[in-house]
Amino acid sequence: MDTGAIRRRLAVGLALLTASGLLAVAAPAQAQAAAPTRCEGRKVKTYPFSTGTLYVYKRGGYVCAITKPKDPGRKQWMMVSVQARRANPVVDAWHYRYQAGPVTVHAGQRCVWVKGRVGRGSVSKGWILC
Repeated sequence: MDTGAIRRRLAVGLALLTASGLLAVAAPAQAQAAAPTRCEGRKVKTYPFSTGTLYVYKRGGYVCAITKPKDPGRKQWMMVSVQARRANPVVDAWHYRYQAGPVTVHAGQRCVWVKGRVGRGSVSKGWILC
């Protein structure tokens, strides 16, 4: 490859990098808002457990879940997981103050397995919404 071709490729790469940097800086603050804090659709299941509650929502072929603690406001380990049959689970787990999730999967007409955890308490509900 001659030096002219290398310079052209470097110039194109630098131009793309500069343009993407400018777009990131110029993006409005509203476009960089925090992740959603609620699920779309109607609540179909509520599973209380010793340290919190797992909420399951459905809209069309999508299933969404959120885990909320009984004692919100202090950081504690929380987890929510939704898995459509014959698919990998979608999991959100970390030290949160108010909730874990929402996590959403496209289940179509398939059953889903939902799990929730707050601290030492947890719930796992097997295949539901079949």
